[in-house]
Amino acid sequence: MKRINKSIVYIGLFGMLSFAFSSCEDYLDREPNTMVSSKDAFENFDNFQGFIEEVINAIPDKEKCSWCPSWNWGDDEIFNPQGDDRLTHQIDLGNYRKWYQPTADLGNWLKVSNSSPNANDPKNLSLWGNAWYCIRKVNMGIAHIDDMTIGTKAEKERILGQCYFYRAWWHFEMMEWFGGLPYVDTLLDPNNIPQLPRLSFQECAARCADDFRRAAELLPVCWDSTEVKGQDEKNQIRANKIVALCYKGKCELWAASPLMEHGAQLGALASGVTYEYNKALCDSAAESLGKALHIVETEANQQYQLANFDYKDIYNHQKDPSNVTPGYDPVWCYSDLFYTYNQKLKNPGGNEAIMRTPSNNNGNCSNWATAKVFGPKMANIVAHDKIIHQPTANLVEMYGMANGLPIRDENGNFANGFDPTHPWKDRDPRFYHDIVFDGFQYLNGATSDKEDYRYCELFTGGNMRPVADGSRTGYFIQKLVPHQCNEVDKWYQDGWGDGFHAVLNYMRLADVYLMYAEACAAIGGAKQKSKAFDKTAEDAINVVRARCHAGPVGGSGENMNSKYVTDSKLFMDEVRRERAVELSFEGFRFNDLQRWLLLTEYPYNTKFSCEFTRGEADEFYQFKNDEDPKDAKVNGYHLEPIITRSFGTKHYWFPFPDQDVYLYEGFAQNPGW
Repeated sequence: MKRINKSIVYIGLFGMLSFAFSSCEDYLDREPNTMVSSKDAFENFDNFQGFIEEVINAIPDKEKCSWCPSWNWGDDEIFNPQGDDRLTHQIDLGNYRKWYQPTADLGNWLKVSNSSPNANDPKNLSLWGNAWYCIRKVNMGIAHIDDMTIGTKAEKERILGQCYFYRAWWHFEMMEWFGGLPYVDTLLDPNNIPQLPRLSFQECAARCADDFRRAAELLPVCWDSTEVKGQDEKNQIRANKIVALCYKGKCELWAASPLMEHGAQLGALASGVTYEYNKALCDSAAESLGKALHIVETEANQQYQLANFDYKDIYNHQKDPSNVTPGYDPVWCYSDLFYTYNQKLKNPGGNEAIMRTPSNNNGNCSNWATAKVFGPKMANIVAHDKIIHQPTANLVEMYGMANGLPIRDENGNFANGFDPTHPWKDRDPRFYHDIVFDGFQYLNGATSDKEDYRYCELFTGGNMRPVADGSRTGYFIQKLVPHQCNEVDKWYQDGWGDGFHAVLNYMRLADVYLMYAEACAAIGGAKQKSKAFDKTAEDAINVVRARCHAGPVGGSGENMNSKYVTDSKLFMDEVRRERAVELSFEGFRFNDLQRWLLLTEYPYNTKFSCEFTRGEADEFYQFKNDEDPKDAKVNGYHLEPIITRSFGTKHYWFPFPDQDVYLYEGFAQNPGW
C-alpha cells in the first residue's frame, strides 16, 4: 500500500509529500542529488532565504506556459478555429476536464503534467503541481524556524512572514478555480494518506486571511528600507506588508462575493442575487485593502505607484516623456505594465506591480510563445503558429465613452453619446491603447508584398476578416503585444535576447483600488469608505480613470448622469465594467464572472463579433491627410453571436483530477463532475 500511495500522491494532490531540499542544493551550489541537512538549510538567513526562493521561482508565467498559451477563459477572448484545441475553446464547450488531461498541451498554466519548481523554462511551471510542493516547503520552513541559530529576530520574522504569505497565496490561487480545499498548515507524513477535511471556500478563505494577516505583521513595508535586505535585485518580487494586506483583502472580498455567499445557481442576474455580498466580509476586505492603499499613498519612497498614461502616439504606444501627468510614475507608462521592448529584457510591471512572477525570457519565450499569437496570419503578416488571441466584441463594448459613461444603458440601448455610425469616436482612451480596429495602421515599415494590409480592413468582408487566419470578431488585441510584433516591423525579432519581453503580473495597484471600490460599494454604495482609508468607492474608481484621462463615474459637467452614482446596482455595474476594461485580457475575467454568479447568464455566456460596412466613399479610409481612423463613419454597426456557452451550475468550479479525489473519502469532487 505504501508503494502505491507514494506513486499516486507524488503526481496528484499530495505530490508535496515527496520532498527533497532541491532549492537549497541550487542556492548553496551543492552537487546534484545531494541531500542537504536541516542544519545547512536553516542555520542562517542567507541559506533559509535560499530555501524560500524556490517557492517564488515556482510561480507560473501564464503567457509562457506553452507555445500557444491560453489564460483568458471568460467572455473577453476567443481564438480562431485553429485554436479549438486550446483550453479557451474547450471551456467554451464546457469541457473543463481538459485542464488536467496529460495527453495534450492545451496551452494552460493550471496543468498537472510537466511541472518542475526548479525549471528555468517557464513552460515547465504549473499551478496545480507546484502549489502542493510549495505548500509543503513553507510548512517545512515554519516547522524549522527555530533551527535558524545564526540570525537576528528581524531575520527570523522575515522568513516566517514569507512562509505564512506563500502558504496562503498558493492555497488561494487554487481556490479561485476549484473552491474550498483542505488547508494544509502542518507537515504531513509521506508514508500515510492524510485525512484532512475539505473546507468550504469561506472556511478556507478565513484560514488564508489569517496567514496573510500574520505575514503582514511580520514583513516590512519595503525590503530595501530595512536592515534585512536579502539579495537586493530580488526584493521587488518578494512579499512585503503591503502585498500581504492586499491579498488578505482580495481573499476576503472573494469570500464575500455572491457565489461564495449563496452557492452556484442560475438566474442570479434576474433575481438580483448577483448584487448580494456578505457585508461583514466586505467590511474586513475594505479595511485590509484600505490599510494597504493608505500606506501606498503616504509612504515617502512611493514603492508602488500608478504608471502614467501620456502618449505622443497612442496607436503605436509611443510615450510622451515631456508631458507626464503629475502624481503618476514618470518612468513607467501604461504599456510598460505588460511588455518591455529593447530594455534589456527588463520585467514589465514597474512600480505598479504588486505581485510579480519572477519570469525571465529564457529561450526567447516572449518572442515565440507570446508575441506571435496576437496578430493576423494572412500573407504571413505575423509568423509562426496560426493561432490568434482576439477580443470579443462584447468586451470591446465595455470600453465606454471618454466622458466616463457606458455606451449602453441598463436596458442594453445605446446611450451617453455613443453614435453607432461613428463607433470608434470619443471612446475611453484605453480603447485606443488596447484595441486594433478598422482603419488602424497595422504595418509601419516598408513592404512590397503586404501593402494591401497596411491599414486594417476589419469591416464585414474585409481582407483581415477571414475566420481562419484573420479576425472573427472585427478586432485584434494590442494591449499585451503591440502590433509592431509582425514580419514588417519585426519587434519580436529585433535584438534577440534584448528585445520584446511580455509578462502578466498577478496583481497590480489599479486592481487594488478597484477591489477596494467593490468591497465598499457592496456595503453602502458609491459614498462608502473604510476607516483605514479616506477615499470612497467612487473616489477609488476615479483614481484609476483619472490616470488614463477618462471621465469619472457618472460623467461630469454636461455629460453628467448621476444615476450611475446614486443607484447602488448601477454603481456596482460601473465597478464591474471598470474591472473589465482596466484588467482586460490579463486573466481575471473568468474569476470575476464566476464569483458574481454571471458565468451562466446572458449576455455574459455569449461571445459576439462586430459587424458593419464602411461609410460612403470610404470616408476617412484614404489616409492621405493624416485622418484618424477613430473618426470613420460606418453603416449597420451591430453584434452577432459567435458561440453561446451552455453552462450549468457545475461550471462555476473546475473539477479535480479523478486520481486525487480517489485518495480518501473526505476529499470530495466538485458537484456535477
